[in-house]
This record gives sequence, C-alpha cells and structure tokens, in this order.
Amino acid sequence: MLASSFTKDKVEAGLDEAGRGCLAGPVVAAAVILPKNFSHPDLNDSKKLTHKKRMVLREVIMKEAIDYKVIEVQAEEIDKINILQASFTAMHRCVDGLTEKPELLLIDGNRFRPYKGIEHECIVKGDGKYLSIAAASILAKTHRDLLMTKLSEEFPHYGWEKNAGYPTKQHRAAIAAHGTTPWHRNSFKLLPEQKTIEF
Repeated sequence: MLASSFTKDKVEAGLDEAGRGCLAGPVVAAAVILPKNFSHPDLNDSKKLTHKKRMVLREVIMKEAIDYKVIEVQAEEIDKINILQASFTAMHRCVDGLTEKPELLLIDGNRFRPYKGIEHECIVKGDGKYLSIAAASILAKTHRDLLMTKLSEEFPHYGWEKNAGYPTKQHRAAIAAHGTTPWHRNSFKLLPEQKTIEF
C-alpha cells in the first residue's frame, strides 16, 4: 500500500506530469489533493497499471479528491522554454488552479522550481510511494492519452492512438514520410539522422 500522506496535518497536493519524452503533443501535469483517510487497493504509479484500471481510477480520483487540476503546456511553449521548464510551468499552473490551497507540494522526481509561499518535497519514484502523487500521475497520463487518441483522428499517419506521441519507429517513419504537424516539438530530435530540423 502507498502512503496516504507525507505529514499528519498539512494539506498536501501530489504533482506529476506525463509526456516529457514525447516528440509530439503537450506535456500534461496534474495536482491532486486527497482526503487524509483516502485509500484504494489499486491506486499506484500509472505506469504499473493497465489502461482499463487507469480509466477506472481516473473516475474514482475525480470523484473522491478534495481538489484536482490538470494543465497542458503545448509544443510551441515547450520549444521556447525547454521541456524541463515546461513541466515545472505546467505544475505551477496546476497549483494556481486549485481552489483548495495546499500547504505542501509532493513532487514526483528529483527537481522542481519552487512555488512561492508553498513548501515542497521532491520524491524520486514518488508515484509509487504516495497516493496523491500516484493519483496525479493517473490524471495526467489518462488526460494526455485521451487527447493524443483524439488528435490521431486528425493526423492518422503517426499512430498517436498507440504511441501517444512517443518516439517509436512508426512515429519517426511517419515524420520522415509526411513531415511534422503543429503538435510536434521542433526543438526535439525528431529524426535520428538529422542533427537539426530545418523548416
């Protein structure tokens, strides 16, 4: 079982992101504040769950959370500020959007840009240790997967409904054959044989 909280009395928000390593689509962050007594036997790191379980848990989290927020930062902004800063920006905007103001932010990973006025703890593999971070990982991933599946209807060549924008052989072959879309991150190495992408 994952830990229900980091502290006994503080209002905690778990934060995580999805899509940092993708060639296309936004990076998506989520913040989740769960009740202190919340528990669920299946809630875990989203990467360890099946798609079906993630979708079931998504509904549970949205219903049971005290508050949550999901934010997208698009490819154009990622290209301007880089993917790490875009991830931090997405997380900050999640906190901005919470109605219930947290007193402590639990961040999945080892780095974070401090949020003014709120303490934070960086927890490596936190989505497998704390329920609120696991919940954030599920909301971020399911939101992003649903978005990329929808976008794949408009751009069917790239297989986003299966690869969610990650650099698979099919995705890179489609970029080579059909070029890029407005959803591609031009600052990323989209094709292995190219050192720079020219437009």
